[in-house]
Amino acid sequence: MHLHVPFGDLKRQHDTIRAELDAAVTRVIDSGWYILGPEVCAFEEAFAAFCAARYCIGVANGTEALQLALTALGVGPGDEVITVANASVYQAITIMAVGARPVFVDVDERSHTMDPAALAAAITPRTRAIMPVHLYGRMADMDAIMAVADRYGIPVIEDCAQAHGATWRGKPAGSIGALGCFSFYPTKNLGALGDGGAITTNDETLAEKVRRLRQYGWERKYYTRDAGGLNSRLDELQAAILTVKLRHLPAWNARRRTIAGMYNDLLADTGLMLPEAPPEGDHVFHLYVIRTAERDAVQTHLREQGIGTDIHYPLPTHRQPVYAPFAPPGGLPTTERLAQEILSLPMFPELTDDEVRAVATAVRRATRGREG
Repeated sequence: MHLHVPFGDLKRQHDTIRAELDAAVTRVIDSGWYILGPEVCAFEEAFAAFCAARYCIGVANGTEALQLALTALGVGPGDEVITVANASVYQAITIMAVGARPVFVDVDERSHTMDPAALAAAITPRTRAIMPVHLYGRMADMDAIMAVADRYGIPVIEDCAQAHGATWRGKPAGSIGALGCFSFYPTKNLGALGDGGAITTNDETLAEKVRRLRQYGWERKYYTRDAGGLNSRLDELQAAILTVKLRHLPAWNARRRTIAGMYNDLLADTGLMLPEAPPEGDHVFHLYVIRTAERDAVQTHLREQGIGTDIHYPLPTHRQPVYAPFAPPGGLPTTERLAQEILSLPMFPELTDDEVRAVATAVRRATRGREG
């Protein structure tokens, strides 16, 4: 008999805090206030503090957070935004939504995040923003990225959708660039019971503009000040739920790091390339992603053993038909190679030690004779 291990199981998490969630939901229902009320204000204040940012603005989802950030910076037609192609299509969607052109650069072999040298080489007079992605729970090299950005006076939008609580030299994700954009999709380290997002910033002018843009660009009700506004509001119910979960996030992130450490120890001699925490920062392991040239065979073996896996992400953005016109000449060799080799193993705080060992045992069996 083998042990079935799901890729994720949100019910386990919610069962452990069900009483707190029920109380929060009841409080919102009883209040009679459901949009942009005290729950959103309370969460924004708490999450800003968590991110060491002066301001937090709750929005409807992480994708619109990126779009609103671009709009707040004045990015539009004729502009270029530099980003990566190995984090699915969300960045490209938002860049094109404001009329700008995505410019894809390659990533670092070990961190899977934006290669600062490739970034520097891609700067042109039309570059209006830089959008690095803190992927899998590990922050991009913000020292090098900010050095390039500051040299040219270009603002940085941090995509923090997978990095709630991650740090770089002691600075949390969302506190370094001009704006930080978060998703609270249910599977994130901090997830709502539905969609949700937020933007963090230390710039008061940008914060005020984003607050207007998330609600049609209104300066006050029915009076529009800014073009490019959306109906993108974090609702009271999700804000109340997120406030409950935020209290548990440090412990959940700590458990993710423990699980990653177990995987690393148990798989150390397999020849697989394993994720590692950077010396400059704190990895929160939103995903635990291994690399193997025999990815498909390993995934098939794990599936047969009842172990859930996924690939984040199987087809780089610049190789998808919609975005192919923006593919750089010569492609993105590292990005394309990684897409053929990456495999995400089960990673969520409620995984038991026995389940982690079962996954590792199955991976070892799958790679025996294939690696090294």
